[in-house]
Amino acid sequence: MSPSLPLVTTVERRARLGRRHRLAPSARATRVHEAADAVVALHATDAATVFLSARARLTRVGSAAVEQALYEDVSLVRLLSMRNTLFAVSAELAPYVDASTARGIAAKERRTFLKHLDEDGQGLDTDWLARVETAALDALDRLGPSTGSQLSAAVPALRQKITVGRGKKYETETGVATRVIRLLAADGRIRRDRPRGSWTSSQYRWVHTDPWPAVPAAEARAELARRWLYAYGPATEADLKWWTGWTLTDVRKALAVVGPGQVRLDDGTVALVSPGDIGPEPAPEPWAALLPGLDPSAMGWADRGFHLDPAHRSALFDYAGNVGPTVWWNGEIIGAWAQRPDGEIVWRLLGDPGRAAGEAVTTEAARLSEWIGDARVTPRFRTPLERELVT
Repeated sequence: MSPSLPLVTTVERRARLGRRHRLAPSARATRVHEAADAVVALHATDAATVFLSARARLTRVGSAAVEQALYEDVSLVRLLSMRNTLFAVSAELAPYVDASTARGIAAKERRTFLKHLDEDGQGLDTDWLARVETAALDALDRLGPSTGSQLSAAVPALRQKITVGRGKKYETETGVATRVIRLLAADGRIRRDRPRGSWTSSQYRWVHTDPWPAVPAAEARAELARRWLYAYGPATEADLKWWTGWTLTDVRKALAVVGPGQVRLDDGTVALVSPGDIGPEPAPEPWAALLPGLDPSAMGWADRGFHLDPAHRSALFDYAGNVGPTVWWNGEIIGAWAQRPDGEIVWRLLGDPGRAAGEAVTTEAARLSEWIGDARVTPRFRTPLERELVT
């Protein structure tokens, strides 16, 4: 390692996070898609995460504004993409996410489903699947926004059942509707519309839509890598590989196009930043944040040591590596929060970050409580400390 490389300290990395992830009050966005772009993509596996992650990065904007972005303006869209996970990205970025990542996932999903159809032995093949998909799209054109159940009622073929893993221990009979809808969504031919119920519901309606404009895959990967480096740098190629789910070869090709700069970290590690992004980051004002489970600021790196004490990991993550709701102070995770059944927001700090931190967390918890209102939020992935807090 060259000692001449610029040094980016842990304190400075946390300052970058506060400003670039729009978490410091002075850095908050006014529009929903800007909040998403700040972290490249919002996790969307849990319906509530999109709303709560956006909320933390916005000025006083309610859930209706997020719903408008998702379902009316369509300036924010959900895509099955990085790490085969559902994310919400801005409409501007969506073609790049689609070409760099979602296309490959969609092709793999289709191959797997066609293999299951072939193994089932009922003569269901590519032509059959194409007819079913066309019938489902025709039904959406006729019915308008519809749930999976409504589509199945309108298209008899969606009620078809197949046997997966015939003759094996995991043999199971399953309907095709969910898989066909997943394929159509992965291909960008349908998108999630308003759910049945509130903003915390995952029972979506579906609408027919046009696929995203084609972008060369290499160009798309380079654009995604460029944006990720600005939001998450300093970081390593291992971090980018983990975040995207790309092969190491694709990661290195994308970075070669971007031409990142190099810096050294407090521990001597060499890390990557956007080209020319080596200057000091002005520290924002002191800030606290209550972020939901799976929030990008906690999940953006493979190595999160600069903002998370490893001793706290077991309390804040589930067995599969999913982070729960977290409490932040000046770019560091210092605890967890939860919502009790009666609606009360409660939290626990892991250590003593000082009086100023405690007062700021109290203020931010009140802001969160006011924003959530009568809604009830239970993370899809429960973590040890979150479970303790609600009992």
